[in-house]
Amino acid sequence: MPPSRGGSRRFRARLDGVETGRVYIALPFDPAEAWGARVRYHVGGTIDGKAVRGALIQSGKGSFLPLGLAWRRDNGVRLGDEVSVELTAEGPQREALAEDLAAALDAEPEAAAFFDALATFYRKGYLRWIDATKRRPDVRAARIAEVVALLKGGHKQRPL
Repeated sequence: MPPSRGGSRRFRARLDGVETGRVYIALPFDPAEAWGARVRYHVGGTIDGKAVRGALIQSGKGSFLPLGLAWRRDNGVRLGDEVSVELTAEGPQREALAEDLAAALDAEPEAAAFFDALATFYRKGYLRWIDATKRRPDVRAARIAEVVALLKGGHKQRPL
């Protein structure tokens, strides 16, 4: 299993960007060091005490949290404002998974990387389907194997 990471990160930052275009907060830390390496980071938290959620954008200059016009308008923040930020990785993290599922993902790094990049909604969907079998270990093992295969194949959710 990967080393335990997590928790929230607090910092102050200035809103940067273009008033009529994308406005963002540059992160003063590396999300890979804070929450483990993954393709995509879905985060939640607060900016000046107001709730925010989103997916980080990564570039050669670092990681950024984009803020849409409607969110900025509704929360009274403007380009150039200095704000207090608290962010944490959203949803179930691999460090907190049941041992059997964590071991199966550790054995298939491609599936594990895809799981880590999924939005919370999809991760929770897979976990609910597996957890529905707690009293039936044989079915649970089969579902874990199916989920790992689906993740390895790049499926966000189980076909109905």
